[in-house]
This record gives sequence, C-alpha cells and structure tokens, in this order.
Amino acid sequence: MLDLAAYGEDFVADPYPYYAKLRAQGPLHRVRTPHGQEAWLVVGHEAVRSALADPRLGKDWSSANLQRVVGDDAPLFTNMLDADPPHHTRLRKLVAKEFTSRRVEALRPRVQHITDELLDAMLAAPDRRADLIEALAFPLPMTVICELLGVPSMDRDAFRAWSQEIVSPTGQEAVQSAVLAMSEYLTALIERQRHEPVDGLLSALIQTSDEDGDRLSHAELIGTAFLLLVAGHETTVSLISNGVRALLEHPAQLAALRADGGLLDNAVEEMLRYDGPVETATWRFAAEPVEVGGTVIPTGSPVLVSLASASRDPERFDGADDFDITRDPRGHVAFGHGIHFCLGAPLARLEGRIALRSLLDRCPDLALDTTAATPTWRPGLLMRGMHHLPILWDA
Repeated sequence: MLDLAAYGEDFVADPYPYYAKLRAQGPLHRVRTPHGQEAWLVVGHEAVRSALADPRLGKDWSSANLQRVVGDDAPLFTNMLDADPPHHTRLRKLVAKEFTSRRVEALRPRVQHITDELLDAMLAAPDRRADLIEALAFPLPMTVICELLGVPSMDRDAFRAWSQEIVSPTGQEAVQSAVLAMSEYLTALIERQRHEPVDGLLSALIQTSDEDGDRLSHAELIGTAFLLLVAGHETTVSLISNGVRALLEHPAQLAALRADGGLLDNAVEEMLRYDGPVETATWRFAAEPVEVGGTVIPTGSPVLVSLASASRDPERFDGADDFDITRDPRGHVAFGHGIHFCLGAPLARLEGRIALRSLLDRCPDLALDTTAATPTWRPGLLMRGMHHLPILWDA
C-alpha cells in the first residue's frame, strides 16, 4: 500500500517525477489517497487509455466498496459523469442536444468580448501587476458558463466557493456544507426557471425532450446543472493558468508562439498535455475482476486513473517532460477518453485559445511576478491547478 499523502507538498506541487517512478514499476498500484481512501491507481498512457475505455470499470457508486467523501444521496451527483450505460447514454443524449459544436462556436464573439473587458480592467492596474487567475483565468469561463446556463452574476462568487470546496475538499464538514448549499441553490434556480424561463441552456434543459418524450428528472436537472457549471469553468481556469505559467517558464516557446500565431491551437494542446487541468479522472469501480499489468483488481474495488501520468509517458511522447509547442501532442488524455470524454472540450479549447491570444497580444512584456509569494497548489488528486498566479507587464 502506497500512501500518497506521505509524499507531502512536493507531490502536490509537482507530481510528475512520482508518476514516472510508478510507471517504471508497472501500470497498477495499490494506494491510499490524501483523504485516506484505498484504491487502485492506473498509470501510463496505454494502461490509462485502456482503463478509461473499459466498460468493466464503471462509474456507478451503488456497487462500490467505497464511501463518498460527501455522501451518496446528494442530487448533485445524479449526472452522466456518475452513470453507466444505458443511463449514461440517455443523459448524455438529452444534454448533447443543447450543447453542440455549432452552439459553442456561436459563443466566440461573446467570449472575445468578455476577455477584452477583463483585460481592460487588469491592464488598468497602476502597478502593472495582477493575479492572472483572479483577473482572467477564473472570471472568463465562469462568466461564460453562467451566462450559458442563466445563472445570475450576483451569485457567482458564492458558487465559486462551493465548487472549489467540492472538487478540492479541505475537510469533511466544509465539503458537506458546500454540497448542501449548492444543492439548495440549484433547486431554487431550476424551480425559478421552470416557471419563468430565460434564454439559457438550463431553461432549455428543463424543457428539452427526445423523440420519445423523455425528459430529465428533477434530480437529473440538478445533477446536470452542477456538472455543467463545475466542469464548465474549473478545467478552463487551470488550462489558462497552468498553460500561461508553462509558457512564461519556457521563454523560447513563448518567443516561438509570438513569432508564429499559427502555433496557437497546437500550443493549447501542448498545454493540456504538459500540465493539464485534471490530474486524476473521477472514481471508477470494477464491476467484475479486471486484470491490469498482470494484477487483478477485485470486483467492487475503487480505481483511480492518472491522466497526468499518461500525458507525460515517454513511451507515447518523445521528451515527455519537455514543454514543446511544436510537437504533435495528439493522443493526450487531458479531456479523458471513451464514453466519458468531456462534453465541454470544444468550449474549453475556444476559451483557452481566445484568452491566450488576447493576453499575449496585449501584454508583449508579460512575465511571472517573482517578487510575489510562490504560488501554492490546490489539494486533492482531481484538479491540477494553483490558487494564484502573480504576473506583471510593462506599460
């Protein structure tokens, strides 16, 4: 049994050397998480992709030999991410009808406008310093997804606090309180929009049905709203902040991107590969005995799949620990793989590309603020991101 908590803050700040050692020992390891849960951890690109696509590793908690940190009865978790086929298929079908690539592309002008407004405010700082996360990386995706779903702007700070506690728990009491508060908030919001629809995705989901008249239940609406709101901003916050940090720490790569704007899309993919926003995929459970690397995972056992280890695997990517925006990063698993591949990946990519291009265009002398406190990393195995990213620029 490997106790991941014993690795301390070094593992939280830079888990990649630890994953490299685990990969060298094999693709499967028995671990204890920082929250004290025992699980099987899958590492390495080939093993990770296989695990993510293996139907025997399901998402339904009812068959798991594991207690949720936040309990099993919260309607927040009645969503497609915690469901297996055919239930997952049904939920994703209903949601995907209102979350198409055409709808995402139609958001481009609005995403650009929000980005421009946020950068206007940031660049007005007289000391030419800012926290990139507070100034851009958080408010951009949060504003976009809240507008898309019809969440009032006045409620977004509270929602952010609940979301961060749920995905990066600081304690049992705090996370239970956040789950309860968010459940109550989303229940009230859905009821309000049921009676007074607005122009947004949540009202559309309340009304949507398939050709057979199937609709989302009340609990499914709460769970789907929670999933879209949290996944719709948490990953993009870290995509932008982790990616900008990587660029600023690799001046040759930053110079290459400034010299050739055609590298933008590839640069965003390399950011996702090199230091992606999700370190470990959400829990899976063995519906039957599953063999990985010669070891059998028993039925009902919880399984964690390390996306971070897969994207830094030298068996798949030459010079995997090098940040290189000219490489071919295809095959990274930052958005998952298989039937649970992130539905919001096109929106995250759109926001990341617009944010990065706009930031670099308007800040030709952008740099890390080395006079500020060293950035600290969020706890837990799910999200890979910093609390703050201090930056500076010349006038």
